[in-house]
Amino acid sequence: MTARQHTVFIRYGLVKSGRPMASAAISFDSVALRIAGSTIYEDLSFEVAAGEFLCLLGPSGCGKSTALRLMGDLMPHSGGRIRIKGQPPSQAWNQMAYVFQSPRLLPWKSAIDNAAFGLELRMPAMPVAERQERALLQMRRVGLGEDGHKMPAVLSGGEKQRVAIARAFALDPDIILMDEPFSALDPNTRTRLRRQVVELWQGSGKTVVFVTHDIDEALMLADRIIVLRPKPATVARTLTIATPRPRDVENEAALRAMRAELAALFHEMGEPEHEEITA
Repeated sequence: MTARQHTVFIRYGLVKSGRPMASAAISFDSVALRIAGSTIYEDLSFEVAAGEFLCLLGPSGCGKSTALRLMGDLMPHSGGRIRIKGQPPSQAWNQMAYVFQSPRLLPWKSAIDNAAFGLELRMPAMPVAERQERALLQMRRVGLGEDGHKMPAVLSGGEKQRVAIARAFALDPDIILMDEPFSALDPNTRTRLRRQVVELWQGSGKTVVFVTHDIDEALMLADRIIVLRPKPATVARTLTIATPRPRDVENEAALRAMRAELAALFHEMGEPEHEEITA
């Protein structure tokens, strides 16, 4: 295991690795990123308000997931400034939790022990009973309260991802970073988990940054959408969504209008407009 992989493991409990806002949880100020001679970001600036559910939306390869890695201090940037609640990412990682595209569960641990694993790593002095209690609370909230004894091998893809979400919320972080966590799931499971994530977030005061390339998913989830244009990444559009949740993209005129606007922008960028979803 490399030093960087070890850092990811300890911090996140994983096997692998505009105008200023009054209260910004996250800020990118003229951020530059160059990798192997390729310019990913040149002058990227945006902010995420405390308690906001923000979706980073854009075509494949536009740097959405890279932004999460920079927030989580999983890679360095080349220039500009990134702040997490006023601190550089290297000093704020313990205020965040990460949910990746794959669940990354430990196959030899039960579901409840996987949900408690982030606490085990980040708060080793916490009594085992307290870790289990916190993990069980979140397992119940994602609908797996009776399945904590099960091993990952017998869980469905959706159940595994719910354990990963429970693991993140059990840490009780201020900020949750979610990198296309539903992309590998079937449409009905995706829709169900979207609703569960919104229910977990509402009233929690937590800030969520959710990466997606699916227009409808962003419209269903977000308070605000930032669309990134690739090569190098820039903010192409910002949309604020005032429609109450739960949302029905097909049957609400305001959401249909936003979908059309975003689809036209994706078409301009040469990307398929959006994925169809099952409500």
